[in-house]
Amino acid sequence: MFQHILVPIDLSDRNEHAVRTAFELAASGTARVTVLHVITRVIGIPLAEMKTFYEQLEGKAHTRLAATIRRHAQPGMDARAVVLLGDPPRDVVRWADRPRVDLIVIGSHSVEPRLHEPSLGWGTTSYKVALLCRCPVLLVKAPPPRTGRRGRT
Repeated sequence: MFQHILVPIDLSDRNEHAVRTAFELAASGTARVTVLHVITRVIGIPLAEMKTFYEQLEGKAHTRLAATIRRHAQPGMDARAVVLLGDPPRDVVRWADRPRVDLIVIGSHSVEPRLHEPSLGWGTTSYKVALLCRCPVLLVKAPPPRTGRRGRT
């Protein structure tokens, strides 16, 4: 059904459910999976001044993405890692348009609703991607945290 599935992640453990979902969807067919991380560029500081810093972040991101792919990809599955520098929502949308992504699977993390705060802007990365992408977007909510209790006594 899908030929190319994009999974944008922020390298936190909160993305595990979305990554697992994307690889399970890919395993049901022959889809390629691209795991994408966008390093947020610091605005106002020249890129040349931050070159070493960004190179270190990029190396760590590639290491984390490779581990994610090893953990989830089945043998023979076409899975790739991409690391970009920029603005996460904007660059996820731009990247998805280029290689003809059929589906974006992205984690939707719950945030405390504080709509009265003007500093919230347009919302989370997943919200912006869902609004702006041309292809279908699957928002994957993480399962609720376990409380450690197994029922009533």
